[in-house]
Amino acid sequence: MDWHNEPETWHEDGDRLTVVAEGDTDCWRHTRHGFVADDAHAYLQPVSGDFTATVAFDADYGTQYDQAGLMVRADAETWLKCGVEYVDGTEKASAVVTREYSDWSVAPLADAETVWTRVERIDETVEVSVSTDGDDFRMIRQAYLTEADELRVGPMAAAPQGDGFEVTFEDFAVETP
Repeated sequence: MDWHNEPETWHEDGDRLTVVAEGDTDCWRHTRHGFVADDAHAYLQPVSGDFTATVAFDADYGTQYDQAGLMVRADAETWLKCGVEYVDGTEKASAVVTREYSDWSVAPLADAETVWTRVERIDETVEVSVSTDGDDFRMIRQAYLTEADELRVGPMAAAPQGDGFEVTFEDFAVETP
């Protein structure tokens, strides 16, 4: 695995990754706000073909748009980030699909200390699901992403407006058929 925008502070211990997301970091392209950012922290590994990626995480969100979860990335203009985003004082299930332009969706999320996010890739399609217990997953998004064979996938975190926050990821796994 390697970093896309390595944070100053991070630690890996077995299947546990702790990251301090630095302030003023994000991934976003155009759409409504007009800006482009590509400096979220993402610890990625290459995967070819279809896969299912899952990670559990908990974080100390505190500032608007603090976010953590999974990233699936082809390049700077083609990627998905999904998981939890802190919006208007509450944690929301979130997914951003970017194919030159970003689109964003959020959904209510039950209170939970730990959240699991799962991305299933089948051909060019990605399906995002979340869980607050690690067993019952609820789909929040299905979208076209890319026909590229190899993508990079892994835990991600960003703090677009705040000073940063700490997130702990556990049990990141990628399964292929």
